[in-house]
Amino acid sequence: MRTVIVAAGVSLILALFGTPLAIKIFSRRGYGQLIREDGPVAHATKRGTPTMGGTVIVIATLAGYLMGHVTTDFPVSASGLLVLMLMTGLGLVGFADDFIKIYKKTSLGLRSGGKLAGQAVVGALFAILVLSFPNRYALTPADASVSFLRDVGPALGTAPFAIWIILMIAGWSNGVNLTDGLDGLATGATVQVLAAYVLIANWQLRNDCAPVLSAHCYQVRDPLDLAVVAASVLGACFGFLWWNAPPARIFMGDTGSLALGGALAGLAVCTKTQLLLVILGGLFVIITLSVIIQVGSYKMTGHRVFRMAPLQHHFELLGWAETTIVIRFWLICGLFIALGLGIFYVEWLQPLP
Repeated sequence: MRTVIVAAGVSLILALFGTPLAIKIFSRRGYGQLIREDGPVAHATKRGTPTMGGTVIVIATLAGYLMGHVTTDFPVSASGLLVLMLMTGLGLVGFADDFIKIYKKTSLGLRSGGKLAGQAVVGALFAILVLSFPNRYALTPADASVSFLRDVGPALGTAPFAIWIILMIAGWSNGVNLTDGLDGLATGATVQVLAAYVLIANWQLRNDCAPVLSAHCYQVRDPLDLAVVAASVLGACFGFLWWNAPPARIFMGDTGSLALGGALAGLAVCTKTQLLLVILGGLFVIITLSVIIQVGSYKMTGHRVFRMAPLQHHFELLGWAETTIVIRFWLICGLFIALGLGIFYVEWLQPLP
């Protein structure tokens, strides 16, 4: 637990004090946000706000994770390093997208095909590597299976598993990206999911199958280090949110949103809770579905279901204040977290006599 606390503390401090430095540097270089012409009118005031703040989140996370291990002499693990690799790789894809937007002075960066290709390459590499690096108990960071509270069903095989993981990573990174439309919304929601994963990974550690086999034990390779990763990202998000809360002084950009989505997907894969993440991250699912429904409805019928998608902008156009939407969506996210954790822990409840 000392490693978890140190990692979270270091990443929090680095993000808290590093973000103002990033604001100054990005402002001087003119790395300001470009606003969609068809977006809500209220967003016009955000034009020029520094973006690419996700670089601070990624750097603070990596530094916090490293310092947590160095100061406590706790060894790094394959699972932890692979989740951080996934997060960093997707952050680089997002960075390319953000930089193109700034360079061309447009709200459109990488083409959708280029972004998906980058996500697919990083996801495929992650999918292959998580099936490698067995420990002394022959456990790899993940198994070639779909998982809910643990692996379920038969093994998929390497190729189908890789396709599944690529789709999952693309879905979650884009889901966080779509949610990142209002000040603090995506960061605050991600913080809650990460906090849930700190609890989940610690519970898996305490009920590890390696020392003692039991009915509900978990065959997870590195649960403690996954808690360290989740805590590192959590601390970095907390520090960044201090400056990203309404009115935001900096945006995370695609650099941050793709990286955070990758971190959530990686944690789900390595803790073997892939489908549970659909519940824990229910807010991201709803917002992503709103875009799918909007696009599908318009293409099939020529009519829009929402005034604007993603969903948060629909409520903006209904006249809701930005802070009202953010706080209410955070509350909805909290309800999904409670539901997900309840499902995770319910199998440990003993029936009444």
